[in-house]
This record gives sequence, C-alpha cells and structure tokens, in this order.
Amino acid sequence: MNTGAKKVALITGITGQDGSYLAELLLEKGYDVHGLVRRSSIMNIGRIEHVYTNTTHPTGRIFLHYGDLADTASLVRLLVNIKPDEVYHLGAMSDVRISFDIPEYTANITGLGTLRMLEAMRQSGLEHVKFYQASSSEMFGKTSEVPQKETSPFVPQSPYAIAKVFADAICKNYRNSYNMFICSGILFNHESPRRGENFVTRKITLGIANILAGKQKKIYLGNLDAQRDWGYAPEYAEAMWRMLQHPEPDDYVVATGETHSVREFMEEAFRLAGLNWRDHVEIKPELYRPSEVDILQGDISKVRAKLGWEPKVTFQELVRILLEADCKTAGVSILKQV
Repeated sequence: MNTGAKKVALITGITGQDGSYLAELLLEKGYDVHGLVRRSSIMNIGRIEHVYTNTTHPTGRIFLHYGDLADTASLVRLLVNIKPDEVYHLGAMSDVRISFDIPEYTANITGLGTLRMLEAMRQSGLEHVKFYQASSSEMFGKTSEVPQKETSPFVPQSPYAIAKVFADAICKNYRNSYNMFICSGILFNHESPRRGENFVTRKITLGIANILAGKQKKIYLGNLDAQRDWGYAPEYAEAMWRMLQHPEPDDYVVATGETHSVREFMEEAFRLAGLNWRDHVEIKPELYRPSEVDILQGDISKVRAKLGWEPKVTFQELVRILLEADCKTAGVSILKQV
C-alpha cells in the first residue's frame, strides 16, 4: 500500500461516464489518480481529456495505463507498480441490450473481470487495499420487492445483470474469506451529458437536439413503459468515495427513491423543447429487450443513515441538464424557460 501522504487511487473504466466524474472528484481531493484503459486504435479519452491534459492541476495528478480486465498479468503488474490505497472497479461491458448479443464477452469482462481484479490484489500482496465494486440495480431484475434495498433478492434478466450478480457475489466471498475491505455500490440509473449515446436518455435528448437543428426527423425507441430510478451521475461518484472512507466495508443502494417511466422522461424532454413527441418518436419492436425489467426503485435509507449521502438533483432538473447540454453541442437553444 502507498505510504506517502498523498492518497493514490486506481480506477478501472476511467474513460466512462462514472470514471470521469470520479477522477475529477479524487483529483480535487488531492489524490494521484491512475486509470486502466484498453488498447484500441483510437485513444478514447474524451470524457477525461480536460483533466488528463491539465499538467498544472492544483492538487492531484492523473496517469493512464494500458491493461485489460481479461488479462490478469497486466492487472497484477499495474497494482504492483502503483500500490494504490483505493481501487474503484468501474470497468465493464455495461450495455444491457448489447449484452444479449455478446453474452460470453459480457460474462468474461463484467463478471470474471471482477474476479481477476480481486485475485490480482491478493497475488500482489495488496489484500488490505480498499476496493469499490460497481454493482447495478439491474441485478434486482424482476424481484417482487419495490422499492429495492440491499437485502432484496436478485432476479437478473440479462447477461449483463447475471454477470453483475456473479461479480457482487464474488466480492462478498472475498470480503468474508480474506477479510478484504470491499464495498459494493448498487447504483440505480444515473445520467449526465457524458452518458453514452446508446442509452435511452441520451437517445432522447440528443435526438431532440438534432431535430431542433434540422439534422434528424425521428427518434426510434423501444419499451416506453419501463420504469427507472434516475439520478445525476456526479452525485453518485461522491457516494462511491464515501463508501471507501467509512470505517467498515459494506454494501449500499444508491438511488433517488423515485421512479419514472421512459415515457415520462421522453414527454418532459419534448415539453422543454416545445415539441410534440408523437410527431417525432417511432417505436421499434427490435429495440425491446428479450427479457424486460419493469420497475426499478431504490430504497436509500441505509446510504443516507450511514454515509450521510442523498441526491439533490431532481428528475425534472436532470432532464433539463441533459437536454441543454445536447442542444448546446448541436448549436441550438430552443428550450422553454420553465
């Protein structure tokens, strides 16, 4: 473990939405931040470029390293060289719909990738490093309990969710078997302008921005009746950090406690844009998941009581944040001032 005064953190999935916000947060708190990135033909660092290229950051520093969650040797080598105080394991194949198309890859990276990280820590002699596991509300699936809390049963409905259940279970096993400091954050849907464009919230807001700009006429969607608990991603990064500052490792549901349907999100976004959604939205049966999760709603009693965390951005504010950002990028600003 790092013995210097400055804390050192390793983030897998640092180039994703959550990884980028977490990196910003840790840098502001004075950490040196190391990120694991996969080798590809294009260096996909758009979400963190503003901090990665800032060599005069007033507090911490950021470093990127090539590695892969399918390659244990690269993980061991990275851990031995970095000797982090905290590991935030966010890396995964995280698209629920696409997990049906590539189930084996999803299981390998999202499920076994977590096991490889834990084993790499043990093999590196870093069992006492604090470890955060990015679990998912998708693990609850078709559970009969609403709202869902930490003890609600998991009834996963996709290869992604099943892989996350495995990862969550192996984290509990290693915590109990080897006395490792491992926390699982069961995060419900959380959005931001950095959310991937293939996720339904961004499909809606980006589509509206393109419609306003005259670049697009239709938005193609699937199930409008699915209900989700949507929060604001930067706030959820704060919850991750708080988990590893608590004296004892534990698991926490992170959510807003509210649920809204895809239809509600769509209607609110179109209302802000002053458009009639019926003129621009077309339902495509092929965009439905083979097995749908009807409703996800989190019970945040535990994270509020033990960590003092609770959401601040409302559902309506969240829709506006996403829509304004996409409209700005598209060069339009026709939003209702409500």
